[in-house]
Amino acid sequence: MTGSDTNDTPDTVSGQYTSLSVERSGHVAEVTLLGPGKGNAMGPDFWRELPIAFGELDRDPEVRAIVLTGSGRNFSYGLDLAAMLPSWSEYLGGDALARPRREFLDEVRRMQDAITSVARTRKPVIAAVAGWCIGGGVDLASAADVRIASADARFSVREVRVAIVADMGSLQRLASIIGEGHLRELALTGRDIDAARAERIGLVNDVHADRDATLAAARTMAADIAANPPLVVQGVKDVLSVNTDQRVEAGLRYVATWNAAFLPSHDLTEAVQAFLQRREPEFRGE
Repeated sequence: MTGSDTNDTPDTVSGQYTSLSVERSGHVAEVTLLGPGKGNAMGPDFWRELPIAFGELDRDPEVRAIVLTGSGRNFSYGLDLAAMLPSWSEYLGGDALARPRREFLDEVRRMQDAITSVARTRKPVIAAVAGWCIGGGVDLASAADVRIASADARFSVREVRVAIVADMGSLQRLASIIGEGHLRELALTGRDIDAARAERIGLVNDVHADRDATLAAARTMAADIAANPPLVVQGVKDVLSVNTDQRVEAGLRYVATWNAAFLPSHDLTEAVQAFLQRREPEFRGE
């Protein structure tokens, strides 16, 4: 990494993780998504470990900026449905009563808090996105302070295509990043957009040739941030966050309640079956 301590050997931050790795060089930390699902998909380990890792980085006085990226060719395919569904069977059954719906509400809020741990950390976070960034990947990237991408990056707020109202933060955070009209288009159609479109609408600040160039640019930006007075940098982030924090929190609570009430449906079952059977779903609005 670049920075005032560029000759330092990267150190692994205390704690061993399954779904991500954390290294620190000088005052810059780097968090890399590892999966273990294909395309760094977000399974149970991810939702448990992400807030632990970012909480530790937030408390570390030596860390002044954070780079967030994905391992391999992609940033993240989003939620690992195959890994998460077995524990949700009781919640999502069509005859689920109050207790399982309440438990599902708690589960959604726990997962929301994991993504929010990225936004909440006092240290600025730069997301370096290469390849696919789908669903939960967009939620995660939107929680960062700055996003940059490689030319091959593809973004998709895809939850609508699998009969889910996106509930991990994209619908709450992206309006102030890309504007209401672009957000409504992406969330209502589930369309994929390329890096050039993402740059035009402000989803990413810059586009670079490939993953290596994107990561190098993110490290340079993090080093530039880390060279500034750390308390002032944290103050800037805190003051800027006042503009959106309350609206985001209210929106997250509302969508969690909405999904706890309305997510179980024939269309959701059909979407899951179609996904597992690799076919197009046939939705009935039931």
